[in-house]
Amino acid sequence: MSNKKTKAAAVGLFVTLATTGTILAASIPRGIPAVGAVQADPITDKRPKIGPDSVNFGAYDPHGDFSNDQNSKIEHVFLPWEDVDLSTLTLADEYAQKRGRKLLITVEPWSWSTDWRTTSEKLLEGILAGKYDSNMAAVCSTAATLKSDVTIRWAQEMDEIENRFTWSHWQPSSYVAAYRRMVDVCRKHDKSAKYMWSPKGEPGLAAFYPGNDVVDVIGLSVFGLQQFDKDHFGADRTFAQLLAPKYRLVQGFAKPVVVAELGYEGDASYVGNWAANAARRYPEFPNLTAVVYFDDKELYPWPKPYGLPNWRVVREATN
Repeated sequence: MSNKKTKAAAVGLFVTLATTGTILAASIPRGIPAVGAVQADPITDKRPKIGPDSVNFGAYDPHGDFSNDQNSKIEHVFLPWEDVDLSTLTLADEYAQKRGRKLLITVEPWSWSTDWRTTSEKLLEGILAGKYDSNMAAVCSTAATLKSDVTIRWAQEMDEIENRFTWSHWQPSSYVAAYRRMVDVCRKHDKSAKYMWSPKGEPGLAAFYPGNDVVDVIGLSVFGLQQFDKDHFGADRTFAQLLAPKYRLVQGFAKPVVVAELGYEGDASYVGNWAANAARRYPEFPNLTAVVYFDDKELYPWPKPYGLPNWRVVREATN
């Protein structure tokens, strides 16, 4: 898409970017719903239950299911650093400001257009050689103009092993060098942003830790799929059961921990358990400060036969 799209056109495209189940080329971030979007009458709503003792809550919310939810205090958007009109970040900022929310910006170091993507090796080589310094500088210069408190999450889930992300194939030392370079570049242009290091939660994640001086908060990903649990573990697993091994791997870094991507899907009992417990405060997770729901259909296929689970909290009525 052209980077000269008007803001009005950009707003109208926010929903379509995240509803097809594939990554699309786009000139705007993903996450903010179209203005005036009207939801169909829901036949169920599985959003996490928030109470006075809950951790902070937020959502990646391209459908607007949390647009009027006063419990949501974090607005999560995804942003490529190529083929993007960064001025449209002001839309996310305005949206968050109206709702009293902070911004979590996941910066993915590629274009969403697969035709524009480079290989894993070339991307790493370019980052370390300074080829992409201007990309990160542009993102952070724009973020510095926003009114919302901003946390930048760069190149998430670097420890994943399912061949999902270009940057997940790097050696740990290479990832660390790339992450540190990008934070150094960003800090020259944005003096107030915080930085989230966000592994998926695999056993080898510690090797990718870039250092206390460039990490303000640690993000983890926790997704519960009932059929997967039954097939591989013989029973339903709870939020706490899935989080526990991931949390143990990062607790030694003594940083605040956020579940940066949360989702669950299953029957009413499974969903009810997760909804009741995902945002609880747990004595065994003292550093857990927030959970952020991923309110959309999965973008990357799970192993067969699970396909693309639908994490969205609202099921629209169908005729």
